[in-house]
Amino acid sequence: MTTPYQNFSYWLEDAGDPLTPRPALQRSAEVDVAILGAGYSGLWTAYYLLQANPSLRVAVVESEIAGYGASGRNGGWCSPRFPVSAGAMTKRYGPDAARAVLMALQSAVDEIHEVCQREAIDACFRACGTLTVARGAHQVGALKSSLAAYERLGLGDRYRFLSPEEVAERVRITDIHGALYTTDGASLHPGRLVRGLARAVEAHGGTIYEQTRVTEFQGGAHPKLVTEAGELIAKKAIVLAGEAYITRLPKMHRALLPVYSLICLTEPLTAAQWQQIGWAQGENLSSTRNTVVYLTKTHDGRILFGSRGAPYAYGSRISDAQDTHNETISAIQRSVVEWFPSLAGIRFTHAWGGPVGMPMDWTPAVRFDPATRIGFAGGYTGQGVSTSNLAGQMLAGMITGRKTGYEALPFAQRRSPGWVPEPLRWLVVRYMQGALQRIDEAAEAGKPRPLDASIAEYLGRH
Repeated sequence: MTTPYQNFSYWLEDAGDPLTPRPALQRSAEVDVAILGAGYSGLWTAYYLLQANPSLRVAVVESEIAGYGASGRNGGWCSPRFPVSAGAMTKRYGPDAARAVLMALQSAVDEIHEVCQREAIDACFRACGTLTVARGAHQVGALKSSLAAYERLGLGDRYRFLSPEEVAERVRITDIHGALYTTDGASLHPGRLVRGLARAVEAHGGTIYEQTRVTEFQGGAHPKLVTEAGELIAKKAIVLAGEAYITRLPKMHRALLPVYSLICLTEPLTAAQWQQIGWAQGENLSSTRNTVVYLTKTHDGRILFGSRGAPYAYGSRISDAQDTHNETISAIQRSVVEWFPSLAGIRFTHAWGGPVGMPMDWTPAVRFDPATRIGFAGGYTGQGVSTSNLAGQMLAGMITGRKTGYEALPFAQRRSPGWVPEPLRWLVVRYMQGALQRIDEAAEAGKPRPLDASIAEYLGRH
């Protein structure tokens, strides 16, 4: 039976590609570098390895098709945001490191645009900037705290606090009390980017095996990826770039937490509807809610609204059935109309979801161990479009011994602590999801904070 990959997201449906799976691995083979995962991390790593040395034999192994996971299902943001806030990064790593991370991520945004132009990838890249709004007076403090953190890092000139009137000149959203605006960041078409990047890897000599599931991996003098069809033995390195799906391998089960993010997409808006809303520049939109929301104006005039909220499944289970969660989808659709009341009665054409990989300390990791010859990149917690590009550059440099200038970033050569075993993991995560939702609901209703708010917020920062 042929898998209907176009049904997994609007981005894959609209990728301009038949999504026909490439041939699977048929037998054991030897390469220089073997990469697990044909999403952004794996493909960027392959791309930069081949840019550095076109003679390398680089093979990417994917259990479904390129872009099947988060790379083909995300919200379309390409921003310099990091899972850990600027203020928290400064406390953990110091101001120099925090500033270096943010500048490197903006460089990655620019790099993605340059690669799209160089490789003729029509990813609908738009340098639109980012607007984080305060919907309610209770959200203003977080915005001003963020601005102060950027100012302490010497980046205040890149951010500006907007009054409600200034926000309305850009986009008309209900209950606005201000916003933080930056010209940094862009939006793009995730499906076209990942599918185009796969073609670019092949054009530069790489091989992609699809519908080939990795069941095990081994490091050492002859590292290898073990699949159901045979072993892919690497002379130089193997790379684990499966993001949330890497947790299906027993050795990596507690490395990340698969947390679901869900998205709804409207039908294309009419000119009259856009006239009422504004949003002419198409900035990436979000608010300061603990239960994250993110909005994108698509290339064909739709509104994409995404949010967390789908409940964590016991045992870090990942399944297609979790890609849609009726309660969350209904809440997202109501939110669209709450933000834009003029869209009452709007039709939603698509709803999809998928897991993102969350480390226990919310910090991504990019590492390569020369002794085991195992590389790893992941843990982006929903901020992976630009971070994965940076990770690919870093990993390629680590494997080939070439300096990238990113060696001192705090997530280079690091390992996050593993998640606690079940059933404690399920209890903690489900508590956190519920507690953060209760904090948001209380604030939005003008009610006192829940008694356990400080506990939940502490756990959310650590």
